[in-house]
Amino acid sequence: AHGRQIRWNGFCKRFAMVAGAAISISVVTRIATPDGFIFFGILHEIALASLLGLAFLRLPALLTLVVAALVIAAPVYLRFEAFDHPWLWWVGLSANNPRSNDYVPLFPWFGAVLAGIAVTKLAAGAGLLARLANLAPGRLANPLVFIGRHSLAFYLIHQPLLIGCVWLFSQIMPAQVETPQVNFLKTCQLSCEQSRDTEFCTSYCVCMLDTLEGESTLDRLYNNDQTAEWKAHLSDLAGMCTAKTDSKLMEGGAE
Repeated sequence: AHGRQIRWNGFCKRFAMVAGAAISISVVTRIATPDGFIFFGILHEIALASLLGLAFLRLPALLTLVVAALVIAAPVYLRFEAFDHPWLWWVGLSANNPRSNDYVPLFPWFGAVLAGIAVTKLAAGAGLLARLANLAPGRLANPLVFIGRHSLAFYLIHQPLLIGCVWLFSQIMPAQVETPQVNFLKTCQLSCEQSRDTEFCTSYCVCMLDTLEGESTLDRLYNNDQTAEWKAHLSDLAGMCTAKTDSKLMEGGAE
């Protein structure tokens, strides 16, 4: 984009726009979705990579490709608990990936930027960029040209637009909500089948659900009651339903 030299005024202007947009997204998502706010998303990565990429502009393309491969491979082989601190999540080498609605850390994604720099150098050396510059796109390409020239604005606009469309669709055709009963049966079945067969578990879980509903205590189960009295009661119910189910299956087998 800068030819053989960097146009610093244009670079600084674009960097300020991208960095400012990244900070704005962090602030907005911190308020709107605090549990998964975007602390280092694609715009943060673009801003940082724009600065770090300057150091590779005059390096040989093959060397840049080697560094790109190392950056991409690093998270696969290098994970450290020291990087689990929130202030170091942006690096991308933490033992556990943090929760975020858009997480694009330095490793491995800076590798993609370096690969792009290297490939562009190789293409320029082969004269490919000069040949592409002589191509004249037709009118059908005008929308893509416009979006390319205003990519930051397009990126910032498309997300709330898509979210709005999804919200509107959900109002017209709302998703089915699982009832506590259905959720209980699924969870019970999965847990039970760790030690018993499917036939037993199906009957056992129905017994547990019927008993809890008969006592009107299903809601208490989902309220995460940790009292000894409640745990003892659940244990008694499990024992009772186990005995009932075993007896039922034995009678069915005898018949």
